[in-house]
This record gives sequence, C-alpha cells and structure tokens, in this order.
Amino acid sequence: MTNWNPQDYHRHSSQQHHWANQILAHLALKGDETILDIGCGDGKITAQIAHAVSRERGGGRVVGIDNSAEMIAFAQQAFPADTFGNLWFQQADARSLPFVAEFDLVLSFTCLHWVLDHRPVLAGIQRALRSGGRTLLQFGGKGNAAEIVDAVTQVTRRPSWASYFVGFEFPWGFYSPEEYRAWLAEAGLRAVRVELVPKDMIHQGPAGLASWLRTTWMPYVQRVPADLQQAFLNESVAEYLKAHPADAQGNVHMNMVRLEVEATRE
Repeated sequence: MTNWNPQDYHRHSSQQHHWANQILAHLALKGDETILDIGCGDGKITAQIAHAVSRERGGGRVVGIDNSAEMIAFAQQAFPADTFGNLWFQQADARSLPFVAEFDLVLSFTCLHWVLDHRPVLAGIQRALRSGGRTLLQFGGKGNAAEIVDAVTQVTRRPSWASYFVGFEFPWGFYSPEEYRAWLAEAGLRAVRVELVPKDMIHQGPAGLASWLRTTWMPYVQRVPADLQQAFLNESVAEYLKAHPADAQGNVHMNMVRLEVEATRE
C-alpha cells in the first residue's frame, strides 16, 4: 500500500487543485446539495465545496473520503468540524463505498487513476447517488504523463536501479472514453460527457519536478532505499530534461491528459 505524506502533498499539489477549481467553477451548485468527494486528499478542495453549500448558501453538506488514514487525519485537523459544521471526513475505499442513496452529487479529482478496476467504484457511485443524482470525475486518462513515464522507466532499467524494480507493475489506470462509457452503462449510469482533456503541468525548474515526483510517484520512489531516493529522483529528472528542457523562464512542462466524466443516475 502506498504511504502518503500529507504535508508534502499539500505543498506540491497546486496544479491538481487548480484543475479541480476549473471544474468547480462550472458546477452551478444550488447550495442545498449533499455531496461526496472521493479521494479528498488533504481536504482543501472538499472544504471549498463545503463553503459553497454552507448554511448561509443553502444548507448542503459534504463528506470527504480517502483510503489514506494519514490524509484523513490531516484533513480533519486542517478543516475541523467545529469550524466547518457541514463537512465530514472519513476513511473509506473507493472500491467499496458504504453509502446508499445519500448524495445528490459525487465528485472525484485527481484520484481514480490510482484504482485499476473502476467497475466497483462506479457501481458504488450509482448506489450512493439519489435518483436523478449526478457524478463528475476527473483523473488521469489514456496517454497521461507519457513522456515522464517513459523517462522514469528508462532509469528503472539501468543496472544501478533495476534490482529494486524486479516484479514492479505499473500502478495507475489511464483509460479511454470508449472504455469508460461501457463501464458507466454497466453500472447503471448515463454518460453525459466523457472526454480526454490535455493539460500543461508546469513545475518550477528541475527541483520542482523532483518534488512533485517525490510527492506523487511513491510506487516508484518507495521501491528504492531511503538513502538513495534523492539520487533516483535526480536521475529521473535529468533523463526527462534531455528531451524536454526547461523553458526560457526556467519552468519545466509536462503533457498531462485528464479523463473528465459526467454522468447521471436515472
């Protein structure tokens, strides 16, 4: 199981938060919705959603779940219940959601590519939604991060690192719209929009890219002994920069692809 560092994630996840905010700006919330946020992470986006449906705005409520006990503890401390009266955090697995007809809206941002089989997730979302409810999901899609995946893979095959990656399996599921429409229908959800959206992820120089890899590529980094992890990161960044050098301002760009999914429960 991946061990998350919530403080590190909180410091180096600005791009993920920015992309989530782009979607939140178009949600058109009435204010009285009951909302589930799957993969709430550090809780920052979940707290924004809770503010949008606060008592003053309609009296809605929000539940944030995450499979990481460390992330849930961080979110509960950062956004306490006595300050956010309509916001709750609990540890739960997206593949076995414990809710039945409780939510008007189910959201998930930058999370579900960590789950390889999405069919139980979608079945759980269908159960969790009330009749007429909707879901909006955004996560890594087909072709996501292809160049950095290739660069890091090249490093893992070198003699100095290969022994740590014997039996390693790719940890993420990056799927196409065609695959996803079939799974939505199987789960009893009606697809409204399923599309791949290209994104430009920008890091502040090689150090920024290394920090992002350390924060979110734990399945790779944690295969390496702790005293060698920074060397592995530095070598991976250097390999990526061979073909994708920093721009004139010193920023490093990465081609990312998000799969955005909107669907409803009939």
